[in-house]
Amino acid sequence: MALDSATKSEIIKKHARGENDTGSPEVQIAIITNRIAYLTEHLKINKKDHSSRLGLLKLVGQRKRLLKYLKGKDYARYLAIIAELGIRK
Repeated sequence: MALDSATKSEIIKKHARGENDTGSPEVQIAIITNRIAYLTEHLKINKKDHSSRLGLLKLVGQRKRLLKYLKGKDYARYLAIIAELGIRK
């Protein structure tokens, strides 16, 4: 299930660097983290849902690539986003 627009706009507002910022790495990482949390809870209930498990693994890989990019680009922002979202290094 995709995020509803209210939740997504709240995440964007919280992590945006500017007024019209919707595509910065921080915003993308926050949205993907929210989707990962939702799918994790879904898979605890529906253990045999292999298509959702595949989608979860793809999201984790995408978030990992974004974090790697942010770490190379601006290490301080990288540390701030992983501390705020509770992501392990």
